[in-house]
Amino acid sequence: MELEGKVWKEGKWWVIEVPCLNVSTQGKTKKDAFAMIKDAIFELIKSYFQELDKNFEVSVHYYNGNCFGLTSNNNKLLLSFLLIRQREENGLTIRDVTRRLSSGSPNSYAQYERGKMNFSIDQMEKLMRAINPKLTSVLRVV
Repeated sequence: MELEGKVWKEGKWWVIEVPCLNVSTQGKTKKDAFAMIKDAIFELIKSYFQELDKNFEVSVHYYNGNCFGLTSNNNKLLLSFLLIRQREENGLTIRDVTRRLSSGSPNSYAQYERGKMNFSIDQMEKLMRAINPKLTSVLRVV
């Protein structure tokens, strides 16, 4: 599983972003930009999950053009972080998402954000649509 990112040159800087996580940074070289986005996302995930596994890693895979893929050795945690970032980006609370899911228990949804629950593709899409009903899902196979 990969989250899509984009990288491009703007003046003297290489700008890099992962739009679905609302994270961007820059570097003097493309290599620096990739290192910066990897570190930025790792540090953000660490700030949300204080009990982060010492073996947790974030990786970037460059493709032709201006696209790259962001992966992790723990997809469940990366997807949990995606849910958190999307919910925050849309100005929602856990209770708001729970209501949109027609669930009576905020704790059940919160388990997904804590990385305690496994995701199926259908479940992930349902959760993301509860956060943002206008969302267009794209599954990218590389």
